Amino acid sequence: MKFGAVRTDEAAGCVLAHSIKLPGGALRKGTALDADALMRLAQAGIDSVIVAQLDDADVGENEAAACIALVLAGEDVEVGLASTGRVNLHAKTGGVLQLDASRVSAANSIDEGLTIATLPPDVPVRAGQMVATIKIIPYAVSGDALLAVMERLQGLKPALAVARWEGIRARLVMTKLESTAAPVLTKMRRAVLQRLTPLGAVLDGEEAVTHDPQAIASALIAASRQTPAPDLLLVSGIVATVDRHDVVPEGIVQAGGRVLHAGMPVDPGNLLLLAELPGIEGQAVPVIGIPTCARSLKLNGFDFVLRRFAARLPVASAHIMRMGVGGLLTEIQSRPMPREAGDRDFKADNKGEQE
Repeated sequence: MKFGAVRTDEAAGCVLAHSIKLPGGALRKGTALDADALMRLAQAGIDSVIVAQLDDADVGENEAAACIALVLAGEDVEVGLASTGRVNLHAKTGGVLQLDASRVSAANSIDEGLTIATLPPDVPVRAGQMVATIKIIPYAVSGDALLAVMERLQGLKPALAVARWEGIRARLVMTKLESTAAPVLTKMRRAVLQRLTPLGAVLDGEEAVTHDPQAIASALIAASRQTPAPDLLLVSGIVATVDRHDVVPEGIVQAGGRVLHAGMPVDPGNLLLLAELPGIEGQAVPVIGIPTCARSLKLNGFDFVLRRFAARLPVASAHIMRMGVGGLLTEIQSRPMPREAGDRDFKADNKGEQE
């Protein structure tokens, strides 16, 4: 593509680079200059214009943007119409954004004029929300560059998709001490419910038991053997779980379950526990040991994991370990042990609400 000023009488078929005000209405940038447009320019005394001249091997901005969008977008992503070299992509449904950041970065490295901007991976999105935009900077790009971008985006799965909420059913087991006040349990229940609802999930039962492995085990066994079994079991210990052999994980083991992962590289939320119990007909029931910081509605590691379960995405140690990048979240003021000494004037509203 050539770009620059040319004589008006030699600009037929070129693309106008900048809008020009004329009697009877402006000629907008991006206009393909035909005989009528050239006549209006000549009548206005304009003898030269700045234009883009496309070569045979060039692809126009709208066509290029549309081609990239169609390769990039996967299931539950709506591709908009191309205009001024831009195509916007929107979520068709609520869910978790699934993004192969490495492929998008590789595509963006091909040519400065071909750009893709997206939301971060694994964020929750609502129906109709913009999740990505493709913008072609010049009025045309080389066909070879466009082909290279499309090749970088291709894979077994689309580089960008939405995993929709699947309406899972969760059951909550909370533990308590003799000194535990009822409002403490109420606060956790409300926090769990307010997290589940936007994800299309429901709280299908709850109970409070003594903070004791045997009591926890009995509650978990009963819950996992229900028909139908819950899709997810949530265990909220009144005291933070600080070791694989602490009270909550020990209760899971006594119930016949196994601890899959203890801790996560997200703060707040470090003390999350991932486990599973044998369910009916050999179907394992996943278990999340909720960190006590989840009594607050501020974003924490529990939210990261819960989103994946709500969209029925796999959750394993590898997934949790990758959550550390972007896992330094806003401090929760109720934590009695904040990250920095200067924050120790934060007042805890619940004993044991640490991580």
